[in-house]
This record gives sequence, structure tokens and C-alpha cells, in this order.
Amino acid sequence: MMSASTSQVEPTKAKKKRLLSIDALRGFDMFWILGAESLFAALFIITGWPILAVFAEQMEHTVWHGFHAYDLIFPLFIFLSGVSLGIAAKPLSSYPPQKAKSILLHGIKRLVLLISFGILYNHGWGGGIPASFDGIRYVSVLGRIGIAWFVAAMLVWYVSERTQWLVAGTILIGYWLLLSFVSLGGYGAGDFSADGAINVWFDKNLLPGITYRNLAIDPEGLLSNVTSVVNALAGVFIGRYMMKNITAPKKLITGLTLIGLSVLALGYVWGMFFPINKTLWTSSFALVTIGYSTLLLTLFYWLIDVLDFTKWAKFFAVIGTNSIIVYLGTSIIDWKYTSQSIFGGFINIVSVGWQDLILFGGMVFLQWLVLYWLYRRNIFIKV
Repeated sequence: MMSASTSQVEPTKAKKKRLLSIDALRGFDMFWILGAESLFAALFIITGWPILAVFAEQMEHTVWHGFHAYDLIFPLFIFLSGVSLGIAAKPLSSYPPQKAKSILLHGIKRLVLLISFGILYNHGWGGGIPASFDGIRYVSVLGRIGIAWFVAAMLVWYVSERTQWLVAGTILIGYWLLLSFVSLGGYGAGDFSADGAINVWFDKNLLPGITYRNLAIDPEGLLSNVTSVVNALAGVFIGRYMMKNITAPKKLITGLTLIGLSVLALGYVWGMFFPINKTLWTSSFALVTIGYSTLLLTLFYWLIDVLDFTKWAKFFAVIGTNSIIVYLGTSIIDWKYTSQSIFGGFINIVSVGWQDLILFGGMVFLQWLVLYWLYRRNIFIKV
């Protein structure tokens, strides 16, 4: 998943001070896709502690309705891209015309690059690049991040804050009404199943190429892009709120905690009527993930930027400042094979649980070393 980043290497000096908590939280988010999600299962085998089995289960996506911690990785990244917008972005009318044009063109370029990298991630390796355009999967995690960020950016750049709030509310309510009461080609009208939701009609009739594993609904399908925009907009609202209250940390932390808990509660209540579902990216799912994202950001901000516990945070910041490399690297390089090749001697002489712990721990360690090498040289690949 991705930061506002790439195609060029930034100069060695940062242009402005940034909140370490945001980079650290982004890195913490990406940490789990480096292979760390498998560590809990290995530790459970070694110790037999039931709590680790619960953690291991949370490191898997829910099958359909419901929510696991692993389902938060994707929406948290979108949320953080919105936070960065809320902190730094201004209406384009406040810039000179040439500067405004440059910002807009950069936004369009970023959108195109993320969609392109997403296609590359889906097809560049494994099955190989298809010879036919019909064999390409055009939608992707990176593509959705790009779309959600770009729509949120356009709203920040061109409309008032009040309108942005109205758009977010309209999307959440409108999407619920659409999936609950509208029928197209026999799909929808309150059917939230994998084969009957109205999203199936959109992906079957309007989505070019193929879907993920040829499923009826693509997890990053067309219609569910709409509600993911709300995650980015929520990040914008939280980023603005942080900047307005940054000089009063205690007030800021209290406010963020109340906001996070309130949105989380609203999401779970709505989930009783409109199921929490990641693939459909239901309105309840959007609210639940926004609530958890806000609470995680609050925790990281309190620990890192307020209490100044920064040493441990830099481990994750190393990952978060080069998130595009992290994500594409999981597709380009077979880190499991690399870890097996380097640590195979140790892996082969220990018991099963320890084998997995060394294998997946080695994967995380090797990837982190590459990212640390880039970090130490102030090389940040940005889109």
C-alpha cells in the first residue's frame, strides 16, 4: 500500500518538519505485509498460548462480513494519505496560477502512476504480463489508494470545507441506500452476498479485464471505490483538526480519542443493519476503519510527538518513509526464498514453530535492512 510518493529521488534535506508519528504509523501499517503477520502463528506453535492463536486469526482477512485487524491495513493507509493532505494542502485558489497548475498536474501524475504501478504489481510477476488486454487486472490496492487520494485532493483544492463534509456524508448514506434498495440485472436490493450484491453488476458489465481470482466481485472493484474516498476525507478532517489544536496536545489527544470512539461506535451500530464488509467497503466498514485509524493515530501521536518516545518509532519510520518500495518489493522479490537461502541452515535444525519464526522474521529483517540503507542516505522514492 502507498504513501504520496515516487519516480524521483528527493534531495537529501527535508523541506519541512513532519510529524514522526505519521511516518511511524504508516510504517507500522506496512510492517504487517512484510511477512510479520505470520509471526503470531509461529509463536503460537512454539508456546501454545491461546492469546497468540487469537492474534494469528486477527492477522487474516475476514471471509466476508465482519472485521479483523488485518482488514485495517488498506483503509489505514488511505486515511493517512488524507491526514497528510489535511495538514499541508490548501485550496488551489490560494496559489499563483502557475503553482496551482503544477500542483494539479502532479496530482494527476500521481494518480496515473499509482494505477499503473497497481497493474504492474498484479501482472508483472507470477503469471507474467498477459499478451491480451482482456487478461489484465486493472483494479488494484495501489489504484484505489490513488483514486481515493485524488478525489479527496480535488475536493480540498476546489471546494469549501463544508462541501467536503457534505460529500462525505452523502457518499456514506447514498451508498447504503444504493446497495440496500436499488436492483440492477437481478443484483442488489438488499443482497449483500458475494454473488448477489449490486457490485457484481458493476464489475461484470463495466470493469475491463479480469477480476481477482476471477471472482464475481473484485475486492478493489469499481463501485466500492466510492466509499473509500470517505476514508481519505476523514484523514483530511483529522489532519486539519490536528493542526488547529497542535499547540494544545492534551486537548488534541482528548478530542481525537472522543472522535475515534464515537465514529467506531457509530460504525458498529450501523453494521447491525448494513454489514461491515471490506470487499463491498460498506459505509459501516468505512466508519469502523476510520474510528480505529483515528485511535491508532492518537496513540502514536501521544507516544512519539508528545511523550517523545522516538527510538522505537524510528524502526517503523524507516518503513513508512519508503512505503512504495515496501509494497512493490513484495511483488518483485521473493523474500521468502531469500530468507530461506540465507537462514536455511538454522531453519533446518529447529522445530516447526521455530522454522516459521526464523523464516518470516528473516523476511522482515532483510526488507528492513534494505529500507534502512535507503533511509540512512535520505533516499525516499516518492509518487
